[in-house]
Amino acid sequence: MRPLDIAYMWELVPVIAGYIPLTLFMAVIAMAAALVLAALLAVVRVLRIPVVDRVVAVFISFFRGTPLLVQLFLFYYGLPQMLSFLTSIDGVTAAIFGLTLHFSAYMAESIRGAILGVDRSQWEAAQSIGMTRGQLLRRIILPQAARVAAPTLMNYFIDMIKSTSLAFTLGVTEMMGAAQKEAAGSFLYLEAFLLVALFYWAIVEVLSVGQRRMERHLGKAVAR
Repeated sequence: MRPLDIAYMWELVPVIAGYIPLTLFMAVIAMAAALVLAALLAVVRVLRIPVVDRVVAVFISFFRGTPLLVQLFLFYYGLPQMLSFLTSIDGVTAAIFGLTLHFSAYMAESIRGAILGVDRSQWEAAQSIGMTRGQLLRRIILPQAARVAAPTLMNYFIDMIKSTSLAFTLGVTEMMGAAQKEAAGSFLYLEAFLLVALFYWAIVEVLSVGQRRMERHLGKAVAR
């Protein structure tokens, strides 16, 4: 049994750390896009817009019912065979696109649940004073739903950061991709993958601290 090569891991720290910005970039852009898309999907589901509601239901069912890795392969390797304009999309763009669609399906259901959780009397009161559905959602319902859904959405963001590790299967050199390349050259797979695991762990712990503070802040707001 050979000992862990700590010296090699220290040498690898700046290499892996250099790809943190790309990992966070993919996660932040995908999260922002997924939030917008999820809100739209949730509103369609709540309002039960004819035909569109069924299309959205199928969209959510598909992206919740199939693995993210399969979806990434479909977007990057499969669809370009049918749609030639997609051949110019690089791995980073495909990864962001895949993460956006995948997580928006989950987030849409969380937001929908938060919207439906708002007391029905508030809907009726707003409608009684002549508010349109758009005004009702924008001014009253969505702000309250956002507060309820925020902790869950933060959990999805944490999952999204971890899921960026799948981007290396599309040829993207992010943290996982860098660790894979270094391990292939040194054959020190345990050290390389242990180090990248520690990096992901550290990022998630920092976000978890922020999440706990956010939940305490929201709890105080509700108490008032």
